[in-house]
Formats: sequence, structure tokens, C-alpha cells
Amino acid sequence: NLDRLNISMEKLTKLNCLLIKRLLSTYYKKQIIYKKPNDLLIDKKKICGILQETLNKFNKKYIIVGIGINLIKSPDIKNYSTTYLGRFTNKSIRKSFIYNDIKKSYEKKFTTKYI
Repeated sequence: NLDRLNISMEKLTKLNCLLIKRLLSTYYKKQIIYKKPNDLLIDKKKICGILQETLNKFNKKYIIVGIGINLIKSPDIKNYSTTYLGRFTNKSIRKSFIYNDIKKSYEKKFTTKYI
């Protein structure tokens, strides 16, 4: 429930990017850049995009966060360089591990500080 969060949408967007950046940095130790408003880059190439949308339901406001991380391949986007995490690691990256890490990060951050 977004009404329970004590944070602006702009700050929430940045926080979402920084949480995912921290997670990706456990796999890739070099620099990961946060590019406003919602992208993460490695070597000036997009590796992740995060979208947020609000939804009003039953007189409550909710937020839906979509996180797209290029793990094993990267999309072909005209005039925009992309990359994928597997290119920089020597180990197999399992979607289930990433999913669980994201879930734990969000649970830890949002059950302690903003609610």
C-alpha cells in the first residue's frame, strides 16, 4: 500500500534503482551507473530498467514495480547500447537466485525504514 510509505515517487524511483544496483554489485564488482530516471548501466550500456506505476484500488494507492535485468542476453535496441550480466561473470546466473535476492532486499528495506 503506497499510502503507508513515507516517501515521494521520485525518491522511490531512485531507491528502487539503488537497491537493484546494490544487488548487481554482488555479481559485478566494477562501476554500475545509475542513469536518471530509471536505468542502470555498465560500460555505458543498459543492463537494467525499472518502471513504476501507481494503481488506485478500493480507496488505496498501490505501486507496481517492474524490474528488467538483462541476465543471459541483451535486447537489440536501435541507437541504445545494451549488455547483460552473464557477460561479466564467470558463473551461471540463475533467475531464481536473483528473484530471491530482490525479494529479500525489498522486504528488508521496506519493512524497516519506510513503513
